[in-house]
Amino acid sequence: MPRVTLAALRAQLAAGTPDRLYMLTGEDAVEKAAVADEFVSLVEEDLRAFNVDRLRGGEVTVDAVLDSASQLPMMAPRRVIVVFEAEKLLVPKRESKASEAEQDRLVAWFAVTPPHAAVIFVCGQLDERRKGVKRLREQASVVDCGTITTDADAEQWVKARMGGHGPALEPDAVRALVQRSGNEIGRLRSGLERVKLYALGQATVTAQDVREAVPAAPETEENFGVSNAIGEGDAAAALRQVGLALDAGAVPVMVMGQIRSAAERVPSSKLGTAMEAVLRTDLALKGYGSAEPRVLLERLVVELCGLSGGARRAGAGGRGWTPGYRPRR
Repeated sequence: MPRVTLAALRAQLAAGTPDRLYMLTGEDAVEKAAVADEFVSLVEEDLRAFNVDRLRGGEVTVDAVLDSASQLPMMAPRRVIVVFEAEKLLVPKRESKASEAEQDRLVAWFAVTPPHAAVIFVCGQLDERRKGVKRLREQASVVDCGTITTDADAEQWVKARMGGHGPALEPDAVRALVQRSGNEIGRLRSGLERVKLYALGQATVTAQDVREAVPAAPETEENFGVSNAIGEGDAAAALRQVGLALDAGAVPVMVMGQIRSAAERVPSSKLGTAMEAVLRTDLALKGYGSAEPRVLLERLVVELCGLSGGARRAGAGGRGWTPGYRPRR
């Protein structure tokens, strides 16, 4: 099947005319999950409990997916089945006659998916040599969720992500955000979060607001070293970088934006825990907690270092955070 752009996909969803089978690809797990959630709009909110199934490839069998798709929708035109971590379903851990037979059933089913269901496979890293992967690419509409090639696409991404949530961005503000963040989704998302925090309580966001809240791309790449340290699981380095940033006059919410960007890159199995920690700290920074901003940020980076899967965690090559600890500046 030909590749489907995000714009074309959203046109299908808005018209209520989705294809039967989709394959979502890309390196950005957050973006893939967000695109997968857009399919829920095909079912009225009151009927989603009956007609929307969210499954995980590592927790269900092929037959469970096929059974879910075969069920007729209840008081709705179609069912929506989203299979996260689909690579675990497409590439079995163990080779056996049973797993081979299961793969054969899945491959055959790709060509005869029921018309009343939209089945979405959200894929991580895939072994392109496997027959299940090859056949899915042949039969499904493939959507690349992690690539933005033009400024126009980037501006459309920003508008779609705002979607009535938070203050309205003026057209010049959207362009300014793209100019300062570039066309890389991680930077755009980080920049958008900075803008939302900066403009909290405002009805609109101007280009000047964006320029004050979002550093230009080269400065973003520098990242104060916080993001890289978290990615490596190096709590001591992350604490040191947070201290340097704050001592240099960085606004806590801006440092928070860099930390959030790193949190979005933790292993997918720990992404929910990481984002919960980010939300908890964000609320505390906005006045719902009693600790000072520096302490809140330090606690957060240490927690994220423990989730990152990097080689240098607190207590293993680094000086980890303990209550009352302050890294040397």
